[in-house]
Amino acid sequence: MDPLSAVAAFTLAAGLLTITPGLDTALVLRTAAVEGPRQALLAGVGITLGVLAWGLIAALGLGAVLAVSELAYRVIQSAGALYLLWLGAQMLRTALRRGLSLPATEDGPPVTRVNWFWRGLVTNILNPKVGIFYVSFLPQFMPAEMAAGLPSVGFSVLLAGIHGLLSLLWFAALTLATRPLSALLRRPAVLRGLDGVTGTVLIGFGLRLLAERRG
Repeated sequence: MDPLSAVAAFTLAAGLLTITPGLDTALVLRTAAVEGPRQALLAGVGITLGVLAWGLIAALGLGAVLAVSELAYRVIQSAGALYLLWLGAQMLRTALRRGLSLPATEDGPPVTRVNWFWRGLVTNILNPKVGIFYVSFLPQFMPAEMAAGLPSVGFSVLLAGIHGLLSLLWFAALTLATRPLSALLRRPAVLRGLDGVTGTVLIGFGLRLLAERRG
């Protein structure tokens, strides 16, 4: 296919992938509902930068190392799983804590907002399945006339950038969707429920990632 057709096809495929419910969507929705739009958008920006990082890694050929090296895959897999377990446990602890107070959403300390950026980034970077996905997914949309080398690297980065932009727009839409329900979502019982459900989901993802075997 020619470059324009490749971009169009990739945009459609990446768009469908972006809106498919998963870990990133759950994390952004929970953050928007419990901690407010700023933190949710920062988490979304962190996740998006993780997407761009994996796209660049795959474009440079480093993702192939992850695809063939069992040790490299296992190290990242274990680190990612343990991180998800820790993050999920933190949310469950918050949900179980009595007298849960409303977190500051608009005027919270800068360190809190930055933490959600890093949480989004680390959650994505420590998922080896994203790297394997890019190694196998991006080449399918490379124009046939494009030889290996710098041009293909640049085109791969362009595709990753499109995926990142779509992800950011999706996270912004999710964040905006929670605004009309902000009063309901701020109720202590609802907050505990959201943290409990999201924490359980994160622990489930972590356990599945930890136990998963490569096909």
